[in-house]
Amino acid sequence: MDVLSLGIYVTDVLGRPIDNFPEKGKLVLFDELEIHAGGCANNTAIALSRLGVSVGAMGKIGNDHFGELILQSLTENRVDTTGILQDVHTNTSFTFVSIASDGERSFCHFIGANGELNEGDLNWDIIKTTKILHIAGAFVMPKFDGHPMANVLQKAKGLGITTSLDTTWDASGKWLETLEPCLPYVDIFLPSLTEAEHLTGLFEPRDISHFLRNYGIHTIGIKMGEQGSYVSTPEEELFVPAYSVNIVDATGAGDAYVAGFLAGKVKGWDLKTTAELASATGAACVTQIGTTAGIKNLEETLKICQKNKMS
Repeated sequence: MDVLSLGIYVTDVLGRPIDNFPEKGKLVLFDELEIHAGGCANNTAIALSRLGVSVGAMGKIGNDHFGELILQSLTENRVDTTGILQDVHTNTSFTFVSIASDGERSFCHFIGANGELNEGDLNWDIIKTTKILHIAGAFVMPKFDGHPMANVLQKAKGLGITTSLDTTWDASGKWLETLEPCLPYVDIFLPSLTEAEHLTGLFEPRDISHFLRNYGIHTIGIKMGEQGSYVSTPEEELFVPAYSVNIVDATGAGDAYVAGFLAGKVKGWDLKTTAELASATGAACVTQIGTTAGIKNLEETLKICQKNKMS
């Protein structure tokens, strides 16, 4: 397969619009409710498949209805689920996403089965078959974060597999302490600007990239939301704008960006074309409610690039 998406798999319940949470004992009403399979690794895997990339999923879910929903969603999107384990002792990870009128999100998260994923759960017979191992959801897999994750990345690199990493928010506040063991074994690193700022203590994308490159990371992409993204390798750097679309729900846009970026890498595209596909995939994501509903095939996604360049 081209990419194996290892990390967090979550059931998302999305409510919209919710601009304020009620006081204790009070009630607020909202207009839209949807239930989706989500989580960084899930969202990236499905988006990759929509873009025509051969992709597999690896992670841990519960033996429950939410877990079945995730498996069904992956299968319907032609993602190989051989690497997904179902744990009978814990429930599937769950997030309630409240979406404000302007599309910004707030999250209430139950860590569930993702918190039980550990190095010993991984099937190396599957990992050995992939070109890119993408780990999605660093900082919310407590039994896998840190040195266990570093071990997996190091072993994958030793097998000639390209390694890729995406982070989430670190509620523990440890940031670099947790992630530093992993960084020397990462080929492609795609954090958000906010996450990168907390990780490095720096605020300018170029400074952040220089800091991260000292670990030997080849390709760095910093996701900056409506400001686009900053991408760099040792040879080049560039800013890519966020494409103008009708924003309905920004949930999953960062994961979609990652999928577009990895799709470009799989296809052997140059950095600029790869980053433009990433930006277009992120733009497609925000046009519908949910993390993957807006993702189209490669041809339709590239039209977003073309349309914005013409305007």
